[in-house]
Amino acid sequence: MALSIGIVGLPNVGKSTLFTALTKSQVEAANYPFATIEPNVGVVPVPDARIDKLAEMVNPKRTLPATVEFVDIAGLVKGASEGAGLGNQFLANIRETDAIVEVVRFFSDENVIHVDGKVDPQSDVETIKLELILADLATMEKTVSRLEKEGKKDKTVVPKLAFAQRVLAHLENDHRARTIEMNEDEQEYLREFHLLTAKPMLYVANVDEDQLSSDLGTVDGMTPIPICAKVEYDLAELDAQESAEYLAAIGLEEPGLNTLIREAYRLLGLQSYFTAGEVEVRAWTIPIGAKAPQAAGVIHTDFERGFIKAEVMSYEDYVEFGGEKGCRDVGKLRLEGKEYVMQDGDIVHFKFNV
Repeated sequence: MALSIGIVGLPNVGKSTLFTALTKSQVEAANYPFATIEPNVGVVPVPDARIDKLAEMVNPKRTLPATVEFVDIAGLVKGASEGAGLGNQFLANIRETDAIVEVVRFFSDENVIHVDGKVDPQSDVETIKLELILADLATMEKTVSRLEKEGKKDKTVVPKLAFAQRVLAHLENDHRARTIEMNEDEQEYLREFHLLTAKPMLYVANVDEDQLSSDLGTVDGMTPIPICAKVEYDLAELDAQESAEYLAAIGLEEPGLNTLIREAYRLLGLQSYFTAGEVEVRAWTIPIGAKAPQAAGVIHTDFERGFIKAEVMSYEDYVEFGGEKGCRDVGKLRLEGKEYVMQDGDIVHFKFNV
């Protein structure tokens, strides 16, 4: 699925270093604002111990994990909503993504310039929040004006206008659009408005190594994911054994980026189901709440059009009973129809008409 998550933040907070570690690719990471001008895009495998276990059991010719797309976006500065720095480009790039990871600087390195001259995570968060709200205010002022004109001729527009006016007032009170109370119709209206502050988001705290196990509190009401971008960058340069030794030495079970990738995947509203056979074990990406025909269509559109039924096993049953045969023998392989809502970790064979 072509969904992406934008990595944003002030200049010099470690976005590009983090992105490089994520993608194991080389992008410019320099100690000055706007080292990232054009957004870098990377497709990253989603760490999932389940697919490793399935591959161990089935021994396929190849294993294909789920992936998530990250976009490294230029640093934002105060005044971006009015075009300061690379503001217009920043806002355009973030508008094209489906969710946001905001990197916040917690680390203290005198050799890395802070755009405001001091390390202050809460202030940094407020700066970006304000710029996104200001950009959305400009959008909603135009939207309300347009809907007011349309509403004079078409009364069906009135509910959307009323909601748009509520969103505008919500933004004027310094609240993100995504925090407003809304019903299902209003949720659809909000999607149509294409607001920056309506996007789901999470925070990454870029910390010093000795802060990895510290209580960082909350930022913007959310608990950030603590990651030391420098450690992650170093880990990305090592082979598997060296990486394991390094992690053990600093008291981590896995790279912090694994947590970030999994959380980003969930933030996009995605989950995985599996197909497992001798040719390949594969994780397929579907929206949370997808039904069986929609899931089949991810493999091939013909599967969705000709869907008959799905043979489904849970991951837990598959492992406990030694695979598909074991599940069949104990009655744990179920036949599901068109209304079946897929569950994360389902292992499936689809039956369909060509």
